[in-house]
Amino acid sequence: MKTINPATGKVIKEYSEMSFEEVSGIIYRANIAQKQWKHKSFTNRSVNLNKIAKSLKENKQELGELMSTEMGKPLSQSIGEIEKCAWVCEYYAENAEDFLSDDSVETDASKSYVTFNPLGTVLSIMPWNFPFWQLFRFAAPALMAGNAVILSHSENVTGCALEIEKIIHTSGIPADLFRTILVQNENMKPVIQHNGIAAVTLTGSTRAGKIVASQAGEALKKTVLELGGSDPSIILADADLKQAAESCVNSRILN
Repeated sequence: MKTINPATGKVIKEYSEMSFEEVSGIIYRANIAQKQWKHKSFTNRSVNLNKIAKSLKENKQELGELMSTEMGKPLSQSIGEIEKCAWVCEYYAENAEDFLSDDSVETDASKSYVTFNPLGTVLSIMPWNFPFWQLFRFAAPALMAGNAVILSHSENVTGCALEIEKIIHTSGIPADLFRTILVQNENMKPVIQHNGIAAVTLTGSTRAGKIVASQAGEALKKTVLELGGSDPSIILADADLKQAAESCVNSRILN
């Protein structure tokens, strides 16, 4: 596995793919950590999320430079993405308890309510275009809800994936609760179907979504898929054509 600077075509760094035995051990330990983490209070979890946000802000320049080097995004956009990740950590640290509070339901019974429990260990398969944001917009609420997270990132942003792991670990979150695994896409099926994985989330192409949904479905895993987003634009007769054209172009070329 290797990362390549898209601006120069030069290899940044090479990494060794993990064996299934290594990954299986990581998942096993994540399940143990999750069983303890789920009993932590929202207040305790929020302390860790706010520490992650603080670390992201303090290291946004270095993290932004790494992101731009690995996937080619302008540095200003990379730093902005890191800041947005810090915000989403703070947002769920503040609001998760309200979002996940019991929901009373009127029935004929003396008391009825819906309660929300953690799923367990969730596998996230993420793309290169927003290497930090795609992960944190999922991981922040997942961790606050009491889950463990396993990250399998796009190969060309492996450096970002490993830095994400470091940033999260500096918050005091148990090291086994969040782990990055290095596995090629073609070797992901046994990971997806591992007994220790409760659910799978993917952001990627429609083709990738079909593969992951099929593999997860064979093992009756819950899935959340965000797939291709190249949608048509509808421009009405009274539109400002110059503004509409600029908006369409900017939206299309934004990663």
